[in-house]
Order: sequence, then C-alpha cells, then structure tokens
Amino acid sequence: MEKKSKIIILILAILIVIGISTHLFLTPSTVENSGAKNVTDMLGRNIEIPQSLNKVVATSPPMTTVVYMLAPEKLTALNFQWTDSEKVYVPSKYHGLPNIGGWYGTQDGSYEEFIASEPDIVIESIDESGDGNLSTVNERQSKFGKIPVVAVRDTTHVEKVDESILFIGEVIGAKGNAQKLVDFNDKYLDEVHKKSAQLSDKDKKTVYYAEGNDGLKTNPSGSVHGQLIDLVGGKNVANSSSQGNTSSGVQVSIEQVIKWNPDIIITTDPDFYAKVYNDSSWSSINAVKNHEVYLSPQSPFKWFDRPVGANIIIGVPWTAKVIYPDKYTDIDMVSVTKEFYSNFYHYDLSDEQAKEILLGSGLKETNL
Repeated sequence: MEKKSKIIILILAILIVIGISTHLFLTPSTVENSGAKNVTDMLGRNIEIPQSLNKVVATSPPMTTVVYMLAPEKLTALNFQWTDSEKVYVPSKYHGLPNIGGWYGTQDGSYEEFIASEPDIVIESIDESGDGNLSTVNERQSKFGKIPVVAVRDTTHVEKVDESILFIGEVIGAKGNAQKLVDFNDKYLDEVHKKSAQLSDKDKKTVYYAEGNDGLKTNPSGSVHGQLIDLVGGKNVANSSSQGNTSSGVQVSIEQVIKWNPDIIITTDPDFYAKVYNDSSWSSINAVKNHEVYLSPQSPFKWFDRPVGANIIIGVPWTAKVIYPDKYTDIDMVSVTKEFYSNFYHYDLSDEQAKEILLGSGLKETNL
C-alpha cells in the first residue's frame, strides 16, 4: 500500500511539473507581460514600444497625415493648425487637436510640448539618402527620454509610400486600414502606369504647375512637388534639365510661361485660381483660353502637393482625369472621392458634396 501511495505521489508531482512547464511555455515573455514589445524601425534600430498604443505623435506633417488616415483616434497632436475650411471635412472630435509644431520646413517643434502631449511613441521621418538620419534620431531620442522614437522612411513619393504605410500600420495597430490604403494606391498607380506608358511623345499634354498667388513659381519635372504630372504622363513645361530639380521651387516670369504656352495649368493656390481667368497677362495662354486651369482640392489635405505624402494618393486619379479625361472615362471620381474620404478621412460625403469638391477644382461635370 505504501509503495502504491509513493507511486501516486510521484505521478502527481510529475503532473504538477508538467503543468508549471506548460504554463511557462505558453505565457508571453516578460517583455510582453509588462505591456511592451520589440520592433525594428526603418533605420534598423531595435526599440521597445508599448504592446498597445493609444497616443501617437509624429514630427512632420506627412507622417502625421498617415497616422490620421489610419487611426485618427490615436493621434494626440498635430504639426499644423486646421483651417476653418479644412475642418469642414474633419470630424468635430478631432478639431481640438493641439498644434505642437515639428521638425521639417518650419523647424518649430517644441520638445516640451511634444512630451506634454504624453505620447506612447514619437514617429520621426527619415529621408532616403540616410545622411544624418541616425544622428538626428539619436538626438530626438535623447530629448524624449523614455518615450520611444520610431524612425520611418519618408512618405513623400507616392510610388514608394506603401512600405511606410504598412510599417506605420503594423506599429500603431492599424494593419487593416494600412492595407486598405495601400490597395487603393496600387489600384490607381497600376492604371496610370499602364496608360501613361501607351502615350507617344506627341500625344502628351504640356502642363505648368503654378505656385504662389501670382502663379509665377513652379517646380520642374523630376521634383517631388510636381510628381503627379510626371506620373500620369504629362509633360512638365519646366524641364528639370534647364530649370534645376529643386524641392523649393523656382521663380519664373509671365513671359516665360507665355512662351511655354501650356495646355494645362494646375495650381494649389486658391487666390491665383480665383483671378487667373480675369488677368489679362495670362489670357493668351492656351490653358486659360481653353478653360483648362485646375485647383487641387484643399481639404482636409491638398490632393496634389504641400504636403507631399499619403494625402496625394487621391491626387493620382484626379490628376489623370485633369490631364487626360478621355483616357480615364472608367474612373468615376464622385465614387472615388466618397470612398477615399470615408475610409481614410473618416468623413462620409454625399454625392453632392463630392461633386462640389470636384467641380470646385475645375473638373467639368462631364468628366467626373
């Protein structure tokens, strides 16, 4: 009997050991138990971030825009201030997000204000060259202390943005929305790649990108700011070989624009658009004579430029319809606009609202 009892005790002891081992095997690591996980950012840095992120800030508008598009409820601050016209297409619960600046063109970021917004992580934009990226990110990390800084490759090129969108979606817990945005982007990139490749040089329309309220600043071909013209097969009259490929833009004279005599003019400046048809100095230009001047939709983010980022994804089909409406009759811009705003700007447009945005950009109703 005593032998039998010992066997039973031994069996129970073995079962207890197995149970403890199984529990330890199935229980997440201590990092995950503490509510954290490790990620490798786009500089190859291994960083510990919270398992569940609820507050996110970014140091530049393009990155902030991606976070807003994927998970606006997690965005705790902006690098800019919404204008009244932009707020029309922004759900009211996001109107009060504070502007804490950032480190990009304006270099007006405040570490104190960033930290005061109590983010779980800070997303820092890095450029493709790699020059200075690591030192900049390390400086940010030292200033932010225990708040993890995650480096993400810049999202300024619409043809290269997918990887960064998917990475941000993975990090902030918005994989589904990230994939949906990438699928939308790829759909129209594939279409314009196919159709622009079929254009002969003589079939390409000439386009001038008018910047500033006088329209006399531009960005040449090859510039990130005019990338949608190149992408859809338009011929930018400001050729980069003669104007210089600069991201800051170049000044030109009205005499030069008249000499170029573009078929199409695209602008992001409402003041210029409002007066160009009544300005005699522009009246001899084909684009003006033929009523082919177009204003990028503005709200809540511009579709064509400034900033260049995920917001210009919807600018791909829009620019295609602007320059080659007869080649893109299969694109219903009313439906496309409603889909994009609902899924990524979190604002449901009516048909009439979508038409108002598109007609306000200069598109003809027959080309919507």
